[in-house]
Amino acid sequence: MSELSSEPLPDSARLSVEHETLYEYSRPVDQAQHIACLRPLSDAGQQLEVFDMSVSPTPSQHSTRRDSHGNSRAYFALHAAHKTLRVTARSQVTVTARYEGLEPDQGPTCGEVRALLAYRAKAPFQPASEFVYASPYVPCLTALREYAEISLKDDRPLAEAAIELMNRIHEDFDYAPASTDISTPILDVFLQRKGVCQDFAHLMLGCLRACGLAARYVSGYLLTRPPPGQQPLVGADASHAWCSVWIPGLGLERAQDWLDLDPTNDCVPGIHHVRVAHGRDFGDVTPLRGVIRGGGRHTLLVRVTTRLLDEPVRQNPARTTAA
Repeated sequence: MSELSSEPLPDSARLSVEHETLYEYSRPVDQAQHIACLRPLSDAGQQLEVFDMSVSPTPSQHSTRRDSHGNSRAYFALHAAHKTLRVTARSQVTVTARYEGLEPDQGPTCGEVRALLAYRAKAPFQPASEFVYASPYVPCLTALREYAEISLKDDRPLAEAAIELMNRIHEDFDYAPASTDISTPILDVFLQRKGVCQDFAHLMLGCLRACGLAARYVSGYLLTRPPPGQQPLVGADASHAWCSVWIPGLGLERAQDWLDLDPTNDCVPGIHHVRVAHGRDFGDVTPLRGVIRGGGRHTLLVRVTTRLLDEPVRQNPARTTAA
């Protein structure tokens, strides 16, 4: 884990995010139905000030609504033939520190939280329990339970144990861009000991859930800093992912009983993590997905720029990924 500065840190930051997705098709798409999950959350720890999403060509139908996890989803349809699709989401948010004063060695133990989540006949429904079970991208695996049990012992405070588990994942697994894709099973990631941020988030979810704990996937953005003396690049950032574990009685008002953990960067997220959505796994919060008729082959370009407001930026050449 990085050494912390002795200087006091600000307790909030205003950030802007621009997320552009461009599909180019080899043949016209006749019909398309899409779902976008790009609007950042707004709650006690994050205030969404401005959000705008533009779609080109202009959709024939468009609507928004909240899903069962409280995320905002935009639905749009295109009924006219098109060979490109561009979706650009622009956000401005104020992120406030949610974990100031966190005392990991305090709070309920792993065993106590496990007991609260265990099924009991006629017991009141606990909403967090839906995040205990396996999901499409996060199966329940014995190998992950055995790996996690080293940290998640019954008598240990859960916050302390979960942070240790995050430390171990960061230490034991290598961040290797392009080494996996969304279809790579987490058991392969576990055995190969390498992956990207969504893999590490899924991996940690699998570890926590295999031990009877509730954990959810968090999608968002991370402010990255350029080398000293250089300005940030437009389009040089990317979407990010981390996880969140349910700890009732955490004692932090803005946290709302959930402790976010970023195993890719080995940190408790602070004011430079922008949360967009949370769910059981990536499938619940995919930024843009859809069904099309026609189109043939396609190329995909994604550009993300995350910066502190009023910070100057310089242009960066577009990056294209062939699909």
